[in-house]
Parts: sequence; C-alpha cells; structure tokens
Amino acid sequence: MKPRQKRFFFIALAIVAVLIAGGLIIKALRSNIAYAFSPSQVVKGEVAPGELFRLAGMVKKGSLKRLDNGLTVSFVVTDTAQEVTVRHTGILPDLFKEGQGTVAKGRLNDQGIFVADEVLAKHDESYMPPEAADAVKAAQTVKE
Repeated sequence: MKPRQKRFFFIALAIVAVLIAGGLIIKALRSNIAYAFSPSQVVKGEVAPGELFRLAGMVKKGSLKRLDNGLTVSFVVTDTAQEVTVRHTGILPDLFKEGQGTVAKGRLNDQGIFVADEVLAKHDESYMPPEAADAVKAAQTVKE
C-alpha cells in the first residue's frame, strides 16, 4: 500500500468511527429526554401511552391515598382545568404534600393512570417548579 492510500484509509476509518460515536451519543441522549406536559395536555391526548414524560402541576387537596402495600401511593395532579391520577411506588420526598407543586417523571398506562418512576416536590414556601407554574398559568388562561 502506498503512503497516500494508507493516509486515505486512516482518514476514512476515523470518519466512520466519529459517525458511529455520534450515533451512539444521540441514541443515548434521546432515551433520557423527558418533556414536561400539563394535565390538560395529557387529557387532550398529546402524550401516547407508554411514552416517557414529566407531568407538572399541583397535588389536589384530599387526593393522596396510600395503597395496601404501604409503599404505593395514589394522588391527583391538576392544573386547575384538568386532572390526572398518579401512582407511585417508593418513598416520596419529605416536602411532598397536598396543595403543593410537583413534577413527576413516568409513563401513562393503558387505563390513563400516570405511573411515576420519580416524584419531585417544591423546595420552600415561595418556590413552584417552572413546569408546574407554566401549566397552571396556561390552564387559567384557557378557563378565562
């Protein structure tokens, strides 16, 4: 092989390696992306069952219920216009309570129940997650 051919071969090999690495990085990033939706958007059908996403809104007062096994909880997330039932198995954050903003990451099952893998709660009295604040504002403008 001539030096010129070797150089071309190594350049082509490097380009192929970069393309493969880029493809793997994009695939890994896509699997970790979860867009935020409000309960109104979920009820409208903007999210397909089984798709990973974040549900943002307020925990409805009086909706928090512990199921038989003690670790599974059920509650309702609302944006003041629509409501979505959420089921989570695991430990909730210490600051999680009814009437507070929350963001839950998970999937919608075939019965329309959001099965959360992760539940986040607000930090202090003046904080609401941006996704929850946007969802509540959007729902209030639709009501008016």
